[in-house]
Amino acid sequence: MHNHPTKAAWRKSSFCNGADACVEVAPLADGNVALRDSKVQDGPVLVFTPAEWAAFTAGVRDGEFDLATIGAGA
Repeated sequence: MHNHPTKAAWRKSSFCNGADACVEVAPLADGNVALRDSKVQDGPVLVFTPAEWAAFTAGVRDGEFDLATIGAGA
């Protein structure tokens, strides 16, 4: 976990519809990807390597983290 990557261009998903309680993502100069809670902009930041980010987003697209799947122990 990192605090406050400098010069990060944070963005929210269009699905947030202007809400404050969202996750924000930012590409970093070193190729990594940062993730933070939009409600706590000066709080901790998770940083993923490109491979980790690709695996995470692929899992999201494939439904790996859907609550029904997690609850079923799949």
